[in-house]
Amino acid sequence: MRRVLAVVACSAVLAVGTPTHAAEGPPEHIPRLTDDRGRVLTLRGWNVEDKTHRGEQALSAITERHFRDMRAQGFNFARLLVFWDDLEPVRGRYSEAYLRKIERVLDWAEKYDVQVLIDAHQDVFGPAFGHRGIPRWATRTDGLPFTPHPDDWFAEYFEPAVQRAFTHLYEDEDLRRAQARMWRVLADRFEDHPAVLGYDLINEPMGELREGEDLPTAARRIEREQLTAMYNRLADAVRSVDRDNWIFVEPTPIVGEGVPTGLGKIKDPKIVYAPHFYNTAMEAGADYDPAAGWVESYEAAVTAYPKEYRVPVVVGEWGPLNNSLPNMGRFYRDALVSLGRYSSGWAGYVWCYGGGYCAVDAEGRFRTNKEQTAAPYASAVAGVVREEAGSADAYRLVYDAARRGSRVTELSLPPSPTGWRVTVRGAGPRPRTWTDSGPVRIHALPGARVEVSVTRAAG
Repeated sequence: MRRVLAVVACSAVLAVGTPTHAAEGPPEHIPRLTDDRGRVLTLRGWNVEDKTHRGEQALSAITERHFRDMRAQGFNFARLLVFWDDLEPVRGRYSEAYLRKIERVLDWAEKYDVQVLIDAHQDVFGPAFGHRGIPRWATRTDGLPFTPHPDDWFAEYFEPAVQRAFTHLYEDEDLRRAQARMWRVLADRFEDHPAVLGYDLINEPMGELREGEDLPTAARRIEREQLTAMYNRLADAVRSVDRDNWIFVEPTPIVGEGVPTGLGKIKDPKIVYAPHFYNTAMEAGADYDPAAGWVESYEAAVTAYPKEYRVPVVVGEWGPLNNSLPNMGRFYRDALVSLGRYSSGWAGYVWCYGGGYCAVDAEGRFRTNKEQTAAPYASAVAGVVREEAGSADAYRLVYDAARRGSRVTELSLPPSPTGWRVTVRGAGPRPRTWTDSGPVRIHALPGARVEVSVTRAAG
């Protein structure tokens, strides 16, 4: 059973130094995601989705091209949106055809060495409110009203019927069992698939506000009293069939307002905290305002939980709708630096071919400013990371090579017209240098202090 980040194809091997299991660092630090060989992982990639097609056409908008093109740009990670309403359209009857469609997508990911997070996605609860996610048969509103907001779909989360539907999902015992069974079906089917890294238990969960409650107070209560219990139930369901893959848990989207989560401890040894990175004003069309301090307040909010509970962080969605406004270049630079400080990786929203949130246009070219996401990085480090910093044009890594376990550190380099200059120091009397464009594998001697420098080669 393979439980590792898919190995990057080897374009060069630089013998420098051997492996230790990845250390977590001092208590105030956030642990890094690791594979079953103890290597420190970095995930860089995109969400892949098909929210439009259902039934026989479900997932048809996702093609092999998605994974081929992502991997060609150096990305190693995809967050795959799947929908409970397609998996179990009739209560107790799971769609074998839908499971096969998911498997086909995973097979493409495996072919191109992309690791996949299976995300049980919901938007505004599900089809009962014109969206996707929780099936109609699992939607209970107690007859409360729902008014669509076609120009502001997120406002629909605050409609009484939607809020009550979340309460029933969290509190009704039969719906709890149904949700757990759904996850057992998914995990049992895909636990051994080589592309599967883990499971995101529910996308952007919300809940019901009480009279007189402001939104931050309500969010912390929902996370503390309802989401914590739900995640522990669903983690138990997954572990009944899959002992190895990572389990990802999300706070409410209110974390985007700089509100630390009220989520409690999830009693599982392989939990990843997976917040989303969206700003309300920017989602409404405003430009990035560096002076507002939003990136800093978000970082402070999302790092509190993983520091307390000693779990890695992977940001499951991020990226503004209008990425070509004057300050968006600065936003991408600031965001990527911030994400690199505390997270084990991220999935941008969304890899598709067109406008809106799409990463690339119809010809597969990055849309304005999104090319900054394709940068050199170490996808797997066989040792303890001491220093790490990078940009679209350069990358620096210092690590103490592992004393046991894997001997291979992997670098992922995006396409560059002039190639990349990779210099490795720490193994012998002279540094080793390699110039080309393509992934690199580094073999390290036990305990060596290894310094890696990546810069664009001269034209």
